[in-house]
Amino acid sequence: MKRVSCFVFLLLSCIGLFAQHNIKQDNTRVWTPDNGNGTFTNPLMWGDWPDPDVIRVGDEFYFISTSMHYVPGCPIAKSKDLVNWTMAGYAIQRYNEDPRYDMKGGTLYLNGSWAATMRYHNGLFYVGFCTPYGLGIPKGHFTMCTAKDVKGPWTRTIFPEYLYDPGLLFDDDGKIYVVHGQSTLYVTELNADALSVKGPSVKIIEKTHQEGSHFYKINGKYYILGAAGGTQGRQVCLRSNNIYGPYESKVVINDDSSYPGNGLHQGGMVQLKNGDWWFIIMQDRGPIGRVPHLEPVSWVDGWPMLGKDGKGVVTFQKPNVGNTYPIEVPATSDEFSAANLGLQWQWNHNPDSEKWSLTEHSGYMRLKASKASDLMNARNTLTQRVQGPASEGTVEIDVRGLKDGNIAGFGVFQSPYAYVAVIQEGKIRKIVMVNNNKIIDTIEKELKSNKIWFKATCNHIGFKALFSYSTDGKQFKLIGNELKMDLGLDWTANRFALFNYSTKDTGVDGYVDFNWFHLNTDSQKLNP
Repeated sequence: MKRVSCFVFLLLSCIGLFAQHNIKQDNTRVWTPDNGNGTFTNPLMWGDWPDPDVIRVGDEFYFISTSMHYVPGCPIAKSKDLVNWTMAGYAIQRYNEDPRYDMKGGTLYLNGSWAATMRYHNGLFYVGFCTPYGLGIPKGHFTMCTAKDVKGPWTRTIFPEYLYDPGLLFDDDGKIYVVHGQSTLYVTELNADALSVKGPSVKIIEKTHQEGSHFYKINGKYYILGAAGGTQGRQVCLRSNNIYGPYESKVVINDDSSYPGNGLHQGGMVQLKNGDWWFIIMQDRGPIGRVPHLEPVSWVDGWPMLGKDGKGVVTFQKPNVGNTYPIEVPATSDEFSAANLGLQWQWNHNPDSEKWSLTEHSGYMRLKASKASDLMNARNTLTQRVQGPASEGTVEIDVRGLKDGNIAGFGVFQSPYAYVAVIQEGKIRKIVMVNNNKIIDTIEKELKSNKIWFKATCNHIGFKALFSYSTDGKQFKLIGNELKMDLGLDWTANRFALFNYSTKDTGVDGYVDFNWFHLNTDSQKLNP
């Protein structure tokens, strides 16, 4: 009888875990929208994947997102069913147009890639994005990247023109256009290779309060879909029989019911082989990030209406792609045992290739110290997304290579940031917790070996993060105080961060080895 009861308990436990939309990945549990029964639950990815655009090439869907200063940039994910996604690559490997991307003479946080547009035409992938004015660079510009394969290599062309929040269109008459602008929208024709501007921009509409536009031609009509109203916004569609207008306008969704105060806004539309249309649209979730939602599209009087009965769907039937595919999610946890850095990782600026290695200590990520005043100015900070509704990152670190002045550890990176780390002062090592660049707590006597384990636990309820450490990898102790996650670096969410920097010139040859990083989003354990 006890065996039967035990079996029933285990079965119910498994069902409960599955209902939490968590799947096993590298000894941890991570969020997935696929419910395994033909339905999905939004958001698609419970992390920061802002300004989405989506296309279909044959049986494969591709999704691109903004990444601003993070390198590599313009992350591209792929899927067979619009629900299960894995990383495919990046359109940008580094930014070479300003030495501050290398943290030489300053930093360029919030620059880089904004609001990417993606299309496929005649065997080539095209990715366009803007780098705006007013964020530390002398002049904003537009970039077009091309590749035969989303995995690369990609070729980048920088335009002298500035095309804000671009939407690329390959018209059926052979011409190529970009719609761009904020409130006042313009259409600019490109040359036949799409790598330069052909003629002057033409104003098509003004005072729309619309941005993040994407461009389509469907059944002979031109459609421009964009966001209006900021983070509390709505999705608006413009429609015309002529590319230069006049355009009529309609709100195609205005709903914040899934997260009050934060409406669904900005994204891209794609057609399935069977003719159905779907839309991937983002929603602000504060310091956790702008998360993508998948919404069905119903055509009503020639307008693409999003969601169901005017509301964004939460749990809904999966798109009919003619097949069933395995449950997958973008990679998170990493054993650092591969030859190349996993696609889940991005650096805070262009990395210094001489200051990190996956081969010098096999099975470890080695980070060598760079001189910096604080974490915000430290190069080679390695990051990946904090996730919701709750997520916990844990690392194991070997600190035997630290030198005087080194600060090596693990934290949550934004402005403000907080972390737990080992500081080397002469021959003495201390465990510290730093919050908003201030040492909150110091432990001086517990670090007796070269191994240390750090943990950061984040939650979307109140957007709080807590930090802990362990000297045996089993028992963790809280350290310091609570980080109130915020968005001092506008439009980029909080991230887990691995780092090693030195406050002294004598410590720049110090190093630290990260054995692994594990991410857990098991809401049963992490939610309060």
